[in-house]
Amino acid sequence: MRRDKRLTNRLAIAKLRFPDDCIENIDSPPHHGLDRRQLLTLAQGEWLKAHEHLILTGQTGTGKTWLACAIGRQAACLDYSVLYVRMPRLFQDLALARLEGRFPRLVDKLARVQLLILDDWGTHALSDQQRLDLLEIFEERYRRKSPLITAQLPVAQWHADRAARRPKVAKLAANAALRDYVQDRLAGLITTPNGIAFDGPAVVWKGRRAVHRQSRRWSKAWSPEQIARRLRLDFPEDATMRISHEAIYQALYIQGRGALKRELSACLRSGRALRLPRERARNRGKSFIGNALMISDRPAEIGERAVPGHWEGDLTLGLGSSAIGTLVERTTRFTMLLHLPRMELHGKEKSVKNGPALAGHGAEAVRDAIAGTIMDLPAHLRRSLTWDQGAEMAQHAQLRIDTGLEIYFCDPQSPWQRGSNENTNGLLRQYFPKGTDLSQHGVDELSAVAHALNSRPRKTLGWRTPAEALDEMFKSDMIEGVAATG
Repeated sequence: MRRDKRLTNRLAIAKLRFPDDCIENIDSPPHHGLDRRQLLTLAQGEWLKAHEHLILTGQTGTGKTWLACAIGRQAACLDYSVLYVRMPRLFQDLALARLEGRFPRLVDKLARVQLLILDDWGTHALSDQQRLDLLEIFEERYRRKSPLITAQLPVAQWHADRAARRPKVAKLAANAALRDYVQDRLAGLITTPNGIAFDGPAVVWKGRRAVHRQSRRWSKAWSPEQIARRLRLDFPEDATMRISHEAIYQALYIQGRGALKRELSACLRSGRALRLPRERARNRGKSFIGNALMISDRPAEIGERAVPGHWEGDLTLGLGSSAIGTLVERTTRFTMLLHLPRMELHGKEKSVKNGPALAGHGAEAVRDAIAGTIMDLPAHLRRSLTWDQGAEMAQHAQLRIDTGLEIYFCDPQSPWQRGSNENTNGLLRQYFPKGTDLSQHGVDELSAVAHALNSRPRKTLGWRTPAEALDEMFKSDMIEGVAATG
């Protein structure tokens, strides 16, 4: 008798719209999508003990209010305090309480109710004051009491509407740590492996290339996609350190989203101050070589990139016939740069036919530079070298004897057959633009640029860096060597 009287009092205080409805009497049609086992689980009240939130969504006429009242009655039977209120009426009561000075007491009353049923949520847009009032109520109840909300909009639609609100604060503007990370990868100074930084020269675009382009400068110059993908590896547990590459581009190019300085577009590989379609690169190549193994003679394992130690090479040319040599490992994309200084007589005497190449990138100079660089690697990481048909490789036979490399040559005017090297040459133009004198860069500067490329994450490597990929090769070889000797 006493328990029945206490339940009657609780139901009277709850002001349920349908006080006599029970969960046991629910017989909902299948198209309403109700799971009877889930309803019976809710009837046990464990979610109320855990102070969890319950949201009922569905179209008008599906019985959301009736079901909410049934759950509320079951909570009252379990000796929980319950209060049912429709959202329009709640806002009227809150506004009136504010005028009469009763607002704190009303919020305190709502905070003490163990199950607060809010019916007809989201039927109209909320004012700023109404949002603040709801925030005050939920702040008082957070992790202490449970709400039950009924709404016609699905939860996913709530999130979509919230995300669509404008104006919207840019993520880079709101997150200083994320902004610093992006700016450092775009514009940070390049360094040697020992940490020596280089500013590099200021390079001004000339002629038609100057249209809509910023003056270039040396920097880490990661692409927006590299930055966006690398964040997941560097901060796997921090969801706030996430951004899309398109958001970075917009922060650079679109006025009003100025979280990044527009001048940083000079650190993009294109150097464009405005977004333009990428122009198709011109295919260039020379046809000169004899007694050579062609790319068609190359074993299949080289094309599959399954075995490390196979390299692609080329020359990057600059002003005044200056040049830098490039070597790219096909599996890890690890890059090494060849220093090809001019000879002392360059510019002082005319070159002699069949004499030494005063510009510094003749056959002998290139042969010696390749041998001096690649011989620092263990034998299993210098298996073969693929080059285009340039005269600088005329001494390929001697190079093969000196280094043990198998030398293969591409077909004429077929740069795609050295795709990794061509892509790397494009990256190098960030630091060594066309029309500049490449002989001004010393060994340390080339080392700094190579280090910058090798510490850039690559999409083809699963966003690892070439240096990390090569280091894994070294470690795996060491483990295999220990296992073989053991």
